[in-house]
Amino acid sequence: MIRRLACLLLVFVLAATSGCALFRRDKPERDPSETAQRLARNADRALEQGNFQSAIGGYESLVAIHPFSEQARQAQISLMYAYWRNDEPEAAIIAADRFILENPTHPRVDYALYMKGLSMLPRDPGPMERLFRVDLNKRPPGEMQRAFNTFAQLLQQHPESEYGPDARQRMIYLRNRLAAHEVYVADFYVRRNAYVAALNRARHVVEAYQETPSVVPALEVMATAYDRLGLADLAADTRRVIAANEPARR
Repeated sequence: MIRRLACLLLVFVLAATSGCALFRRDKPERDPSETAQRLARNADRALEQGNFQSAIGGYESLVAIHPFSEQARQAQISLMYAYWRNDEPEAAIIAADRFILENPTHPRVDYALYMKGLSMLPRDPGPMERLFRVDLNKRPPGEMQRAFNTFAQLLQQHPESEYGPDARQRMIYLRNRLAAHEVYVADFYVRRNAYVAALNRARHVVEAYQETPSVVPALEVMATAYDRLGLADLAADTRRVIAANEPARR
């Protein structure tokens, strides 16, 4: 009797162990590719709906969990746009630099450069700045110069890029803003009686930013500085150049 009970107990244990093993084998394992695709779909949907914070979270998770998948590479591209739209320009720049570094021959490198340039553009004036009529030319030009250089890199390395025409237009805008800032600084020097410094900044505008609206204002600063320095002949010559350029201002 005892031997029979022991045999039955052994059979029960073996059956239970076998059942657990069967249960484990029958449990479906998640396909990493399918999981990556699901994360990508959810993030793409959030991006299309304008839920940029949710899209960012989804793309970041995808890149972290499946870093070597094709979906992760596409997520890196989408992240640049999502960061930019979510008013996170620094994060967009970092994402663009990382993509370019890790994928130097990828066909979307031109897009990464374009998004990097966009993220460096100076933001539009806010309500308080418009209310108090803040002069945007007073802002430091560092980011504008970096954006200009990035768009120039895009055009140089990818002359046939679909983003080229827009990059060229933005470079014109940035060039005008950079020239206007130089005139602002030159005028500041005039008001501080630093006439030689004013001449140098104004002359730089005339030489480096030709065909911008700031050339004539720069010449006017030069004429004023020459007058204050007692250089009447040079002041007169500069005003003749201004007069010759007057029709272009109308």
